[in-house]
Amino acid sequence: MMERQAPLAIRRHVAFSEAVFEGSKMVESVEAHMAGNSQSVLRTWQEGKIAVVVDPHWEYVRDLKPHVLIDATIAKKNLGTAMTDAPLVIGMGPGFTAGKSAHMVIETNRGHHLGRVITKGTAQANTGIPGTIEGFSKERLVRAPCSGRFDAILDIGSRINCGDIVGFVDKMPVTAQLTGIVRGLIRSGTPVGKGLKIGDIDPRGEVSFCATISEKSRAIAGGVIEAILRVYNGREGGL
Repeated sequence: MMERQAPLAIRRHVAFSEAVFEGSKMVESVEAHMAGNSQSVLRTWQEGKIAVVVDPHWEYVRDLKPHVLIDATIAKKNLGTAMTDAPLVIGMGPGFTAGKSAHMVIETNRGHHLGRVITKGTAQANTGIPGTIEGFSKERLVRAPCSGRFDAILDIGSRINCGDIVGFVDKMPVTAQLTGIVRGLIRSGTPVGKGLKIGDIDPRGEVSFCATISEKSRAIAGGVIEAILRVYNGREGGL
């Protein structure tokens, strides 16, 4: 996994990017370790663990020459990924066209086609509307009210009421728009821009959900596995 120097993950309890800060991270019995060079990546693979590197420019792709490259930035646009980056390039969501910018595209929009493997064409356009849980959609999101440094006063898993303060961006309070559980929260001390998503409130009130990946993530991951197995089904080689 190639990450930026300061990952912006919200659901940090289920994000391997936390290895950048902590050195390692376990998510649902799968372990990831921070790697400092290509040799460390190979050793981590041999141990059956995921290697995480700080590499926003994807220099490791040129060095390691992977069989499969997955653009999982979910940036809603292609930031430069090309089909020549690996024998099998998989793009997630809007911004990729199967057969042009990626060999296959995974649908990331909630609904009937979530997780579908697209071999021709593009994924559905970004709606800008978060998924609905217990009747709440945009209210679930916590966004930065201004630019500055975010400092949390609550932790992931905390119970919160509508109107409670989650933290501050500089001295401006960040408040919840509904009652529930803090399912995700950006790391305290992170510089943020105005309007950036920095938290996620789950109205279901189930603390255990904070430590398990969502049904959307699981469906998308299943689509990625299907795409890989269409090409590498117990054999070596490329397309």
